[in-house]
Amino acid sequence: MIKWTFTLGAIAAIMAIGCSGGSKDSASNDGGGTSGGERKLEVQAFKGGYGIDFYQEAAKEYEAKNPGLKITVEGNPRVWEQLKPRFVGGDPPDLTFPGWGMDHWALAEEGQLLDLDSALAEKPYEGEGTWGDTFEPQLLKLGQLEGKQYVLPYYVMLYGWWYDPGVFAKNGWTPPKTYSELLSLCEKIKAKGMAPLTYQGKYPYYMIDGMLLPWALSVGGPEALKAAQNMEPGAWKSPAMVQAAKMIDELNKKGYFEKGAVASTHTESQQDFLQGKAAMIPCGSWLYSEMEKVIPPGAKMQFMLPPVVADGKGDPTSLLIGIEPWMVPSEAKNQKDAIGLFKYMTSLTKAKEFVEKKGTLMAIKGSDEVKLPEILVEPAKSFKASKYLWAVQFRQWYPAFSTELENALTSLLQGNSTPEAFCDRVEAAAEKVRGDDSIKKHKVQ
Repeated sequence: MIKWTFTLGAIAAIMAIGCSGGSKDSASNDGGGTSGGERKLEVQAFKGGYGIDFYQEAAKEYEAKNPGLKITVEGNPRVWEQLKPRFVGGDPPDLTFPGWGMDHWALAEEGQLLDLDSALAEKPYEGEGTWGDTFEPQLLKLGQLEGKQYVLPYYVMLYGWWYDPGVFAKNGWTPPKTYSELLSLCEKIKAKGMAPLTYQGKYPYYMIDGMLLPWALSVGGPEALKAAQNMEPGAWKSPAMVQAAKMIDELNKKGYFEKGAVASTHTESQQDFLQGKAAMIPCGSWLYSEMEKVIPPGAKMQFMLPPVVADGKGDPTSLLIGIEPWMVPSEAKNQKDAIGLFKYMTSLTKAKEFVEKKGTLMAIKGSDEVKLPEILVEPAKSFKASKYLWAVQFRQWYPAFSTELENALTSLLQGNSTPEAFCDRVEAAAEKVRGDDSIKKHKVQ
């Protein structure tokens, strides 16, 4: 039996929210949401790789099932910038998925999010039991703070590397499973005139999640990673972290990264990968959905785990997952309909539909019992085979530290820093967090 281990998440993500009635949507206004008998429900969502069209379509369907309810679903790639002043001003939307730029745990600690435990104890939109029973329990725990449920999981993002299986087959290349195999392969790819690797340089967290942290975990095992996320003294300059930084530095000095990648946006680097300018790229399982409209004819993409250190302490099946938190604000005007809508969105029927349309896994039990899109087959295999699932949590807890970590990594990639100096700089930033009593401290379990 596989032992599932989680370190919660925040970079990244999953989603879900809500609660009200059973299969018949008898949701009524919860105060302040009426206008001449019409109930209003406002949803604000981060518009990332999966867009917001699915939520908009689900809202229209839910409207049709609930006469008198008017739902608006809006969003953009930086929706948190509009949401922050609304939370401060006491006028938040009824249901929201604020994306990367908002600290939802801070909102929970400030009492600005609704405790959803009672909602989860209610009937689901369809089926028997409770709404909470419909979620994968390991994933449901990722939305808890001090034992209370403030955010809920929806889709599951998996982080790894991607390559074009057609290009690899044509050249007789095999996806590397170890770092030594990676070095050997990179030399062959470089000899063909192709960059072995590219990355989203303007957003350094792709490299942190795709190389630095997975390699620190591979070298030092889960405890090394937990220590770093928990800001334990010396953890960010531990032997495991230094070796991970040295691995990145070695790839860089050998010329295995695409030239100019440090200045590339996520879509620019991903387009270069799809156009065959680079053989591999670190990214999440949203890659296909994000780039679908610009994929060149004949180009393919396939998921692989980051190559591991052969003699490392970490499990080679370790997999980074992400959650994207949806939530109901405590000052929302129409909490009941917000919960009802999200029950509908997390019903097994809609969850299966999301898997088929968006090509990602869901946090709802049984939602993978469909014909998986080709792009999702390998990620699903990795998810089921993983003996250690983990998630990045410090990014939401300590945003200033995270920014300094990204800046330090960029300096390393630009050749302006050594791996040791990189780790010293990050450890100094961690020390600032430890020494600042105004920053609430958290622990990965």
